[in-house]
Amino acid sequence: MWKKTALFWLAAGLVLGACGNAAEEAEPNGSAQTTETQTTDAGKPAESAQTAPAQQTPDTAEGTQTPDTAAPEETAPAAGTETDAPAGGDAAAPGTAGGDAAAPGTAAGEQTDTPDADNAAAAEEVALEYHMNANYDIVPNEGSGAPKKIVLLTFDDGPKEAKMINSMFDTLDKHNAKAIFFVNGYRVKANPDLLKLIDERGGIVGNHSYDHIILRKESDAEIKKQLEDTQAIVKETIGKSPTFFRPPNGAGNDYTEKVAKDNGMLSMTWSVGSLDWVNQDDSQAVIDNVFDQLHSGSNILMHELPWTVEALDELLTKLEAKGYSFVDPRSIDTTKQP
Repeated sequence: MWKKTALFWLAAGLVLGACGNAAEEAEPNGSAQTTETQTTDAGKPAESAQTAPAQQTPDTAEGTQTPDTAAPEETAPAAGTETDAPAGGDAAAPGTAGGDAAAPGTAAGEQTDTPDADNAAAAEEVALEYHMNANYDIVPNEGSGAPKKIVLLTFDDGPKEAKMINSMFDTLDKHNAKAIFFVNGYRVKANPDLLKLIDERGGIVGNHSYDHIILRKESDAEIKKQLEDTQAIVKETIGKSPTFFRPPNGAGNDYTEKVAKDNGMLSMTWSVGSLDWVNQDDSQAVIDNVFDQLHSGSNILMHELPWTVEALDELLTKLEAKGYSFVDPRSIDTTKQP
């Protein structure tokens, strides 16, 4: 009986032992599944961390990409493409060749500025259609087709007063006229701003010697000094040298003409004298004296004097009524000496 009992417990023990082993084997398998599940869950953030830059790139590209990245490389051709397109000017990015904000000094800026500078220079260019003859008249060049019925307006012995200068230019502008202002060096030295005013208002500056002396009575050295000192002070004041010379009182000689020519100037006196230095305070006499001698090509001598300024508007009005126009001194070829 006891043997049966012992066998029963032995069998029961074997059964329980087998179950225990099965339970122990089941636990490691369960842990592996749990570990794999955790690994999978942990892997998701890792995948998100790897994926995130790719997903965030559009939002953060401006802040994180370096100049060597592909986007800026693509941007440059895009700007160039917009610049080349007919309608791309408005969309071009600032700083690009076609942008409004292109930096000064760039190739595009230089190309933009150069035509403007060329156009401005071209606007100041005046065709050389006239020359001075041996009688000091201004006549058209052969074959130029320029009008013959013209006069040259000139004013000597300045600059003196801003009020007179401005009044003269107001009248000249009203009649669309230009004039030569023959100045003395000593007056320029005393009143440089007045010479600048003449230049700024469109006057053509001429050389009338430094001290307004009778040059033909002077030595060659003094003549040279009188002309060249005036050239120098005018150039220093307004940045350009005179191209016309008139000796005071018309009292020049061969040497004054030589020095003038050597300094790039056409030497002239006049062919019509207003005698405004004789008939003082008489504006009507200025007008009458001009018309008494008037002819085509008249080279009219006047001065910066109050009565001449007063007479100027009526004088120019009457000249126009007679069919005369006013030659631009810049259209006179100063290389053609009579």
